[in-house]
Amino acid sequence: MTDTVDLRGEPIDGSRTRLFQAIEDAAAGDTLEILSDRDVDPQLVRYQLDRDRAIDWEYAHPDATPRELQLTVNGHLDSAYPAIDVRDLKPQRRHEALLEIFRDLETDEGFVLVNDHDPKPLYHELKSMHGNVVGWEYLSRGEDGWRVEVVRTGESEGNEDDDVVTRYDVREIPQPERHPTIHHRYGMLPEGGTMELIAPHEPQPLHQEFRKQYGDAFTWEVVESEPGRCRVQITKSTSADSAGGDASEATDADGVVSSSEADAPAIATELDVRDRPPAERHERIYDAYADLERGEGFVLVNDHDPKPLYHQFEAEAGPEFYWEYLSKDPGEFRVLIGKTDATATNGGEADSSV
Repeated sequence: MTDTVDLRGEPIDGSRTRLFQAIEDAAAGDTLEILSDRDVDPQLVRYQLDRDRAIDWEYAHPDATPRELQLTVNGHLDSAYPAIDVRDLKPQRRHEALLEIFRDLETDEGFVLVNDHDPKPLYHELKSMHGNVVGWEYLSRGEDGWRVEVVRTGESEGNEDDDVVTRYDVREIPQPERHPTIHHRYGMLPEGGTMELIAPHEPQPLHQEFRKQYGDAFTWEVVESEPGRCRVQITKSTSADSAGGDASEATDADGVVSSSEADAPAIATELDVRDRPPAERHERIYDAYADLERGEGFVLVNDHDPKPLYHQFEAEAGPEFYWEYLSKDPGEFRVLIGKTDATATNGGEADSSV
């Protein structure tokens, strides 16, 4: 028999107490159905650290509200740190949960992150937010996912700012990773959210990229400028204020830009991932994209809107990336993903430092 724990409407402290008690009362091998109006991943990691007891959980749907997940209670942890598999969470929720988990760690506490691709942007984000107190060790990089041991090695050295969702000190990020990392994380910001960048000077080439890609859908404010250090805060506008980017492209309320049909690549195949576990879907899609030639594409068939995947491609793929919704039906979303023949130029490559 599976017990249901309904945490909806509970304050954070109350829901945590109820959740912990329900797990504590369960025997090894028992399962619990959890309903919550917020993500409980940070609480589940904290429970394992406090009680030295392993648990596994899986969401019924990666985007559903309220959150519905099945939790299996196990025995003692068989490793130093608990694991959190974020492969079935959309990117925005991944970062929100992981930032909260790290923030709540005590010195020498940690967790094992399981992801479907290299989570290196998270390392840069944590280090920029907390300072040089982030232990980061790759345990595996393969078909079964990327596993990274993340440990807090000391007290945070960064500045706390309630108005900033995330912060990146780009001076600490290798140059080839800077712009992709920033675009990748910007795509996950909530409306009204602010990202702070620390650079050796105002990153004008990046500003130009943002204006070209996002139009008037953001604000750019220099809040500090001195020799060798410039702080810029980038805030994502609300939908009502967003004007979008290139006039030849259509931007929806979630920031997804549909490419011009005139550039549509030829459809080479169809990839239906509805029968695949969430953890395998992104890997199959990335592999299919990597195998494409210029001018080719494939039709992705998914059981929910794959817009989180769009933001990842937008940040990591080149200017040839193509995305077009073909249909949006309950249980069946069809998207043409491909590579165009067009060669775009990037105005930001001339700058060697940001």
